[in-house]
Amino acid sequence: MRLILLGPPGAGKGTQAKILVEAYGIPQLSTGDILRAAIAAKTPLGVEAKAIVDRGDLVSDAIVNGIVSERLDAEDCKPGFILDGFPRTIAQAEALDGMLKDKGVSLDAVIEIKADADILVQRVINRAKESGGARADDNEEVLRKRLGVYADQTAPLVSYYSDKGLLCPVDGMAPVNEVTTAIKAAITK
Repeated sequence: MRLILLGPPGAGKGTQAKILVEAYGIPQLSTGDILRAAIAAKTPLGVEAKAIVDRGDLVSDAIVNGIVSERLDAEDCKPGFILDGFPRTIAQAEALDGMLKDKGVSLDAVIEIKADADILVQRVINRAKESGGARADDNEEVLRKRLGVYADQTAPLVSYYSDKGLLCPVDGMAPVNEVTTAIKAAITK
């Protein structure tokens, strides 16, 4: 099973990914984790990425795409994977299409976890109060900025994958177990 999880920050992608990892025995691939692992392993792309990160610059799509492609070749990805945080743009989605075609595999579904931005902001504010603000991004200003970036850069992927017949929208505002049930129903169609 090869999945992409789409949805705004705070919609529950990470929570659902963990549940799906347990249910299907496939890895969750977070771009940040993949990048950090490549840097730690000192792969050629990891070394290149480290120099960029150390300068405080953003890693280019070409490097991110290369690192994701390398990770998709790992043995644990043979039965499938869950992409979380990649692709973020149409250009990355097109690159992913090419990668998967070259590898002779295809996506099974793109799960869009739909969520109301104002409710997400309230969730984060509540989480910050409950946890004492343990996460650096647990504040309204940061979340609103991330929601804006999502709307500008990532939301266009909804149409992109809908046009390909891969999009499976689910209500991310439902309780966690109901979201999980909806995702499992969508991917077993």
